[in-house]
Amino acid sequence: MGRQALPLPGEAKVDWWITQEIARRIGLPWNYRHPSEIYTEMASLMPALDNISWERIERESAATYPADAPDQPGRDVVFDKGFPRPGGFGKLVAAKLQPPDEQPDAEYPFILTTGRQLEHWHTGAMTRRAAALDALEPSAVANVSRATIAQLGIAPGDMIRVTTRRGTVEIAARQDDSMPEGVVFIPFAFVEAAANLLTNPALDPFGKIPEFKYCAAKVERAEPAARMAAE
Repeated sequence: MGRQALPLPGEAKVDWWITQEIARRIGLPWNYRHPSEIYTEMASLMPALDNISWERIERESAATYPADAPDQPGRDVVFDKGFPRPGGFGKLVAAKLQPPDEQPDAEYPFILTTGRQLEHWHTGAMTRRAAALDALEPSAVANVSRATIAQLGIAPGDMIRVTTRRGTVEIAARQDDSMPEGVVFIPFAFVEAAANLLTNPALDPFGKIPEFKYCAAKVERAEPAARMAAE
């Protein structure tokens, strides 16, 4: 159960109210008065929520599904009694492996991948406001292998320039012995080194998901003179 921590500021509205207003304005007769009514409707359509009423969650704060009875704890494994298909068997479908849209080449020999850090979530809009978290990871870094550090002739903490076909970011290098050679990892929580400007927006033809996690990149030592000229 997620409980309200602070009063809404100004004219702000809760998400479910906004969604309902959108529905009403396109002609749908939605008239929920409380999240409990939305949850109860969901539970009536989702067998996984059997025996987990709103009142139970409100009373216990959390309940694990599936639950065999209203007074029984949830089971540790979701599909321990079979899958919701004829015969209870899961269906496995072979998938054809497709190469990434953009492969490393002579001009862009590295693979760039982006993601989160333990300390910062997504764009850092909340976590970078937390003094304790920002003290642990105060600035952007690019994780590269020991071999890459040696190849560039730099020391950990020196500035490097990461370039893709979409842009360039200058960022401090961090030696990370878990990184494969030829791969550079940049977290996307730092607007001052906006990794998402470098990523590839090519879409997966089936899921329509952008290929943000893999693209070709060039990694170079950022010379101090070049940085001063840029400034």
